[in-house]
Amino acid sequence: MSSCRKRCKREMFKFAQYLYRLITGTLHADSVEDELELSAVRHRPEGLEQLEALTRFNRKELQILYRGFKNECPSGVVNEDTFKVIYSQFFPQGDASMYAHFLFNAFDTDKDGSVSFEDFVMGLSILLRGSVQEKLNWAFNLYDINKDGHITKEEMLDIMKAIYDMMGKCTYPLLKDDTPRQHVEIFFQKMDKNKDGVVTIDEFIDCCQNDENIMRSMQLFENVI
Repeated sequence: MSSCRKRCKREMFKFAQYLYRLITGTLHADSVEDELELSAVRHRPEGLEQLEALTRFNRKELQILYRGFKNECPSGVVNEDTFKVIYSQFFPQGDASMYAHFLFNAFDTDKDGSVSFEDFVMGLSILLRGSVQEKLNWAFNLYDINKDGHITKEEMLDIMKAIYDMMGKCTYPLLKDDTPRQHVEIFFQKMDKNKDGVVTIDEFIDCCQNDENIMRSMQLFENVI
């Protein structure tokens, strides 16, 4: 392996570690003194003050996140292939590629085929520190694969299959092939209150907020972010 490829792999792993430490609460911002450096990248993120105002991260947390982001992506953006490589390192026992694809599309809010630092921290802020309403809005956008404002049973099944593929051998007891479909049938019947074959955002949020079992199932979604 060339030194360039070795360095690339090392930096991708460092970026994954930054994200993992922030999510698990083991990030100590006061141990990092690096200032946010913007001059070396082609895509210049918004100023720190603006990102502090738009997210629930403080200055030190943004500095740490940007340091990992910049090391992995000097251009200032992440494409889907790189995103998949980074995400797969959290789930080596399974196939995370399809779930990473759906997750990338949810982060790529302007649909330009790349995720900027702003896209990344805005989404991460909602997922980690947003209100229940904000998290459910974000989750709905993830499940609404074609972004038409509705979730179909097929879309929900695609996401559920991707989650189970990603978890791989971590599931115990081992799941049957039809387990994702069975779970989707249960969820969809509860959510599709008017039985029109699609779930609207109002149905999705109302059902999740008022059903303890579904709210617990949403923790699977949170745990894999």
